Amino acid sequence: MSLIFKKPGILTTVQDLGRTGSQSAGINPNGVMDAAAARLINAILGNDDSAAVLEMHFPAAEIEFDEGTVFALGGADLGAELDGRELRNWCSSFAKKGSVLKFAARRSGNRAYLGALGGFEIDKWLGSSSTNLAVGGGSFSGRRLIAGDRLDVSGSSEKIRELKIGPSIIPRYSRFPTVRIIAGCEFEFLTANSERMFLSEGFTFTRDCDRMGYRLSGTPLHLLHERQMVSSAVTFGTVQLLPDGQIIILMADHQTSGGYPRIANVVSADLPILAQCGPGDGVSFAMISVAEAELLAVEFENELNFLRVGCRLRNHDSDD
Repeated sequence: MSLIFKKPGILTTVQDLGRTGSQSAGINPNGVMDAAAARLINAILGNDDSAAVLEMHFPAAEIEFDEGTVFALGGADLGAELDGRELRNWCSSFAKKGSVLKFAARRSGNRAYLGALGGFEIDKWLGSSSTNLAVGGGSFSGRRLIAGDRLDVSGSSEKIRELKIGPSIIPRYSRFPTVRIIAGCEFEFLTANSERMFLSEGFTFTRDCDRMGYRLSGTPLHLLHERQMVSSAVTFGTVQLLPDGQIIILMADHQTSGGYPRIANVVSADLPILAQCGPGDGVSFAMISVAEAELLAVEFENELNFLRVGCRLRNHDSDD
């Protein structure tokens, strides 16, 4: 059973939760930009948390199903249509043999995710199915999908599993979010006025936004003193101050180290919200403590566990 790509879309890749344990060798972790969306759709499909999904941008792919397939969509709303019938995000759907999935218009967000029952059969590189475009590793030889590609699916079903995710756990996407951060190692290097501006003024996403990082535009920030920085470890969500006073937020394909001051880190709970922003959108920042950030992460994990249990019980009842 396979998904056949009739049209590839502007940037469609296979991703999972990322490649861990290889940053010491200079290999970036990759993985989905919106981990919450990927984990949620895998949960209602009964897949492993780390099962690979498709990450799509608009214009998105046109996909044909060569056998009956249960699948789910999450993340951005790109106007999904199955054989001309509108589909909703955050619920499971069934595609019969020969059905075609299209995406008509971007309504909200910037990255949509598609998972299939049983997950995709895809080779792993360094323990992950994620596509590393920079080095050509993982998935389809480390490249984006093209017309004619076939992506095999492990599971199949003749029965529709109508499961829907409740609104309480779905990320609250916005074009102008307030993103929570914790102080970075070099936050105190900022002048007092720059600290105030960073936490009180808004910033705009420029056109220089991709899976590696988001460059923002706003009132320039300044350091107390010019410093020569030794390259230090960075991660998904690290906020760096550039020499021109503007800031950049590192995303899923970030480098493993950097020499710019790390003034903040976006908390994991808000990375999915950030992942759905794009050029022209705006963002502001709110500082919280490490303890508060950890509590937010624990709350999401608890909600996700409740969802998994609910899905298992629903599926058990339907089997009876």
